[in-house]
Amino acid sequence: MKLITSRENPLFKSLKKLESSAKDRKVEAKTLLDGEHLIEAYLSSGGIPELFILNEAAANGRASVDLLKRLEPERLIVMPDALLRELSPVKTPTGMIALIAIPGANAETSQADFCVMLEDIQDPGNLGTILRSAAGAGAQQVYLSSKCADAWSPKVLRAGMGAHFCLVIKENAELIKIADKLIGSIIATSLNANKSLFDLDLTGPVTFLVGNEGAGLSAQLEDVATEKVSIPMPGKIESLNAASAASICFFERVRQISTRS
Repeated sequence: MKLITSRENPLFKSLKKLESSAKDRKVEAKTLLDGEHLIEAYLSSGGIPELFILNEAAANGRASVDLLKRLEPERLIVMPDALLRELSPVKTPTGMIALIAIPGANAETSQADFCVMLEDIQDPGNLGTILRSAAGAGAQQVYLSSKCADAWSPKVLRAGMGAHFCLVIKENAELIKIADKLIGSIIATSLNANKSLFDLDLTGPVTFLVGNEGAGLSAQLEDVATEKVSIPMPGKIESLNAASAASICFFERVRQISTRS
């Protein structure tokens, strides 16, 4: 166990950069997890944190003791609460943070029967919510364009609630090239489509395309879709939030599969 008490400590400085800089997270292929829930989700997926950072109060708490049973003592760092708060992305820090290598950063993807492609999703809350819905619906792989928000930022991780560790997430993906190699239907939602999502057979291999919150899908990506569908909206709202529309699509597939089994 190591005690860090100074902001000038080189390790503290490097951790602070990971908390605040998407560029540093990408270069180092590392990120920080704040709180027992995210850390537990990571451990349950088979991951082992590189470091486990606690304030002095959390170091003596039951949750920390249970987590520490799975880690070597040399991976433990203790800091005063004031220092740990500077590393925490939340307003009310939990007192425990884990440093992890970003899973699957260099992993090869394989054929999957449920994929999601995200084009220029820029709001971290939307991105995390889409990842959470995708994981909940059983998606295996998610591809993000280069203009999407950083999937491993603290805000996206919080909104994802552990979904990151149930998915293969590929950032900076060339979506159109990847689409050519996918199996099954590639589905885009469109307000102008004549076919309803609920009339489409989603029980086979499928990829859902989700576009930018304001602009939607680019014409180039929409052209690769094999099916264009609308989500029926009998109310007086013209469109849905990107995360809401995506969730409806994902769980319509779940509904169809469950009713046929």
